[in-house]
Amino acid sequence: MAVKFQYNKTSQQQLDKQLKVRERALPTLQNKEAALRIEVKKAKRRADELGQELETQMAGLDKMSRLWGEFDMQIISIEDVILESKKIAGVQTPILKDVVFKKEPFALFSKPVWFFDGVKIIEDLAKVGIEREVFLRKMELLDVARKKTTQKVNLYEKVQIPGYKDAIRKIKRFLEDEENLSKSAQKIVKNRQQQEKEVAS
Repeated sequence: MAVKFQYNKTSQQQLDKQLKVRERALPTLQNKEAALRIEVKKAKRRADELGQELETQMAGLDKMSRLWGEFDMQIISIEDVILESKKIAGVQTPILKDVVFKKEPFALFSKPVWFFDGVKIIEDLAKVGIEREVFLRKMELLDVARKKTTQKVNLYEKVQIPGYKDAIRKIKRFLEDEENLSKSAQKIVKNRQQQEKEVAS
């Protein structure tokens, strides 16, 4: 990105302002990027842990696969997932508050004794699965924000700040050269006038 400028003091002052804005913003952006990077790792770690927990619970249920054939899946369903949001480094992220289940009544005498435990197991599995999805979504949102912040940090650090500094340096050199030429021209004119005075007198 080439910085547009003119060779004058006004342009130099504007570039100075833009440079200062970016130099002041850069540490904040770098801190935000670092915070987002940490939060993405935390969310990923938690999602992985929940995924592992879900696999372990599912593997434990394989032993009872014959019993699950008798279980009536119609007696329990998810009615609502209650989420809240929390800002992390300026990014709104979801937090699972609760999972509300709808339970259909069933006759205790016509169903096996373990049906109550089955309902509890289904609830636990669903909660773990939903919480994992929430953490994956959180990780996704944070990662998108981190990538944007990284791009901005790189833009400031590698393109704009050096670009502004270079443009300011060019303007300063131009103005110094112009001033030196002006002084030299004044000296030449002064010397010529003095010579003319000496010749005249």
